[in-house]
Amino acid sequence: MKLLAIFAAASLTGVFPQIDREPRFQFAGSDQLAFQITQGARADVFAAASPKYPEQLYAQGLCSKPAVFATNTVVLAVPRANPAHIHSIYDLRRDGIKLVIGAKGVPIGDYTRTMLAKLDLSSALKNVVSEEDDVKIVVAKVALGEADAGFVYRTDVKPVGNKVFRIAVPAAGQPTVRYELCIPTTSQHPKLAAAFVREVLSPRGRTALRTAGFGLP
Repeated sequence: MKLLAIFAAASLTGVFPQIDREPRFQFAGSDQLAFQITQGARADVFAAASPKYPEQLYAQGLCSKPAVFATNTVVLAVPRANPAHIHSIYDLRRDGIKLVIGAKGVPIGDYTRTMLAKLDLSSALKNVVSEEDDVKIVVAKVALGEADAGFVYRTDVKPVGNKVFRIAVPAAGQPTVRYELCIPTTSQHPKLAAAFVREVLSPRGRTALRTAGFGLP
């Protein structure tokens, strides 16, 4: 039996298996997955939380032309108990806040820094206590109460809604979050990979993405 190897952003963990349960999924930070592909790792489909990495691979001749398949929104997640009494992202300027963000190069980390700069809130970075390799770790630390707040995607809050709640980011700071996917040249099953891409872009795939809270291009 031919099993597709799907490399996908951590924020797609909940939705991709709903679109197709058959492939072997590897979920991680988009930057890590892209690096593995450049090092020759076999991947049949690469789906990233930012256009940056698929476009780089395409420019290097390492994948097919990327296609946008979903959008998302950055939000601030805080524990339900909210011990730091955070009610706005502007509260992050206070001393003593324990803030968790994505590392540089990880899409959520780059989106976070862009957003804070747009809102003249880069001073909040002084409260960062850890920088994580993928967004699911940020969500977990907030849900477990190990952090007072963390920037994540709107779709990441939904599965842990009983443990965290989200605070909206002002529209003036909201980055454009686009997900792209492509077929790496390392694919051993390009026809099956193309079929998976069509599944994601199909009405059924779009319905699954919408139900999970993603926007559609």
